[in-house]
Amino acid sequence: MLAAPNSRTHREMLVCPPNPALRNLKEEPRNTGRDWLVRSSGQHEEATMRTPQLSALMLAVLTFSAGAAEPQKLWEASGFKNPESAVFDRAAGAVYVSNVNGDPMKKDGNGFVSKLGPDGKVVTIEWAKGLDSPTGLALANGKLYVADVDRIAEIDLAKGEVLNRFEAPGSKFLNDLAADKSGRIYASDMVSNSIWVLDGGKLSLLLQDDALENPNGLLVEDGRLVVASWGKMAPDFSTKVPGRMKAVDLATKKVSDLGSSTPVGNLDGVEPDGKGGYLATDWMTGGLFRIASDGTATRLLPLAKGSADLGMGPDGIVMIPMMMEGTIVAYRVDTR
Repeated sequence: MLAAPNSRTHREMLVCPPNPALRNLKEEPRNTGRDWLVRSSGQHEEATMRTPQLSALMLAVLTFSAGAAEPQKLWEASGFKNPESAVFDRAAGAVYVSNVNGDPMKKDGNGFVSKLGPDGKVVTIEWAKGLDSPTGLALANGKLYVADVDRIAEIDLAKGEVLNRFEAPGSKFLNDLAADKSGRIYASDMVSNSIWVLDGGKLSLLLQDDALENPNGLLVEDGRLVVASWGKMAPDFSTKVPGRMKAVDLATKKVSDLGSSTPVGNLDGVEPDGKGGYLATDWMTGGLFRIASDGTATRLLPLAKGSADLGMGPDGIVMIPMMMEGTIVAYRVDTR
């Protein structure tokens, strides 16, 4: 939780060992906050983000990695209005894409979900309507669940109709969703440092902890939640230090760093990489990263700003909504 992909692909290894000097830098915020919001007309404002000294230092220590094959672009679909999340429904052979269509924190009633084929061809651009600013998506219990500002909508997969809306009183910005094997739905509230859970038709607060560092992407693993954090942000969404991977023990609700505490980026979506690590997107600077279980980050794709909540398609295809450009790009990523 915004622009056309860069056609050039290269492999870069982000090697940032803990360094006390980095923590003491006096730097500009990594972004200028609400610059990333878009007009509800669907026309996109130009983003004017400043690159901080920390990011410059991080980029300065990038080294090339010759291990895996470069991601291969397979298709690109267009015509969306601020697409934020993509999820693949294997049973239906369909891809669902949330469209914010304006300010992602505004309840304006013009958001919708699109339906695509597995090859990226649009089936119905406004498949499910009547939403405000839909972001994260999750499939469970034969339904599609959609984060929608301060509630979760439940959508009938056969008809594309909203069946239920579950309110999250006091929430500020429900962003990503993730489902466990039992059908429970977890939701990140990026603004209030909270995680909510929808269980048995009841949406309740699971935990609120500043240690989450403004949680965005979620992934459920055995006994824990993996969290892609945005980084501690000011009210205008700016960060002096970008985010990193976190883990939440579901039994104790304890929040901890996942591996290294080295900053990675203003992280958005997160998915398993098939190697015991993760694939994550960086919204502000753009790009797709592979993050190992020890927190080491490898940049796989130098995408543009607005690389939003990725989804895994058929045969390991990675689908990335490019929120500012109104497109979805799909790549084949080596998961061997």
